[in-house]
Amino acid sequence: MLLEIITPESKLFTGEITSVKLPGMDGEFEILNNHAPIISTLSKGVIRIIDNDNNTEKFEVNGGVIEMQNNKIIVLVD
Repeated sequence: MLLEIITPESKLFTGEITSVKLPGMDGEFEILNNHAPIISTLSKGVIRIIDNDNNTEKFEVNGGVIEMQNNKIIVLVD
């Protein structure tokens, strides 16, 4: 899957991943390969990424929006 995390100032992350955990408004949720299309709002919390080499990265966010479609995830965050 391709993931892009974008702030108003810059791109925080662009790359291929195996999974991402996100702080949803109703609790944390995870997106894996071939997930159904989704649009959701995010609350304050941590985005956790596992890339194709099994490395983990974390990003603190204050909220945002996510869209997942055709194995491409775009996250717009504050």
